[in-house]
Amino acid sequence: MSTFLFCSLAAAPIETPKPDAQIAVWPDRPLLDQSDDEVKYSNIIRITKVNRPAIEFYKAKNAKPNAPAVVIFPGGGYNILAYDLEGTEIAEWLNSIGIHAVVVKYTVPGNQREQALKDAQRALGLVRSKAQEWGIKPQQIGVLGFSAGGHLAANLSTNYEKRNYEPIDAADKLSCRPDFTVLIYPAYIYQEDDKRKSAPEIKVTDQTPPAFIVQTLDDRRLVDSAFNYTRDLKDAKVDAELHLFARGGHGYGLRPSDNPVSNWPDLCGAWIKRTTAQQD
Repeated sequence: MSTFLFCSLAAAPIETPKPDAQIAVWPDRPLLDQSDDEVKYSNIIRITKVNRPAIEFYKAKNAKPNAPAVVIFPGGGYNILAYDLEGTEIAEWLNSIGIHAVVVKYTVPGNQREQALKDAQRALGLVRSKAQEWGIKPQQIGVLGFSAGGHLAANLSTNYEKRNYEPIDAADKLSCRPDFTVLIYPAYIYQEDDKRKSAPEIKVTDQTPPAFIVQTLDDRRLVDSAFNYTRDLKDAKVDAELHLFARGGHGYGLRPSDNPVSNWPDLCGAWIKRTTAQQD
């Protein structure tokens, strides 16, 4: 997530929906009654410190029994989390189309990508462990990430066979492989010395989950991420859709604009429903 998108002017706090459940990712870092995360308000809620990672469950009230769920990784350059723009607003949209949602507050700041991957692996296992209680079909849990969160979603989708930490409890015995992957303007899926090659940690195989990817050409600094991941999936013969638009830049979430890319939620919602129907 490019930092220039975030306004530094103070504004009134933004109303955010309340989760139906909140769980600490790590038992030795329990949630506090009052979060120790620093939150600054502008036109986007920015969480600037997470050292007690958490998952927040948002239940779709109109969901059918045993419905799919999507685990959301907000972006923010691995230094902040764009909590509403790429988190709670996405959960509200998914709930509106009958899909349960989980927003992950993963470790920031400091570009702690390895720790963020551990947070993500643990979060997927926790969600699967809560599937029956929360009304989720455990074989239909996907991930959706924006910008740096898109890198994290891709990293998890290609690094799920072995936990990057010592198992803690029964949740860590469950698979942390997502059943499908959604990447919206993903970042960092490239090598710094050759952006047309995927980052070394992203190792796509024929077991990598199917993916839906949205990208605009004028997001020039990061556009190769989407191309690389799509090409890797093609080479591995994994189903994927890349929706490429001319304009829209970076960091739009699902907030409307005059650009056709603003229609991505309709395309994505239809894709998730087709994909999960094929998995039944």
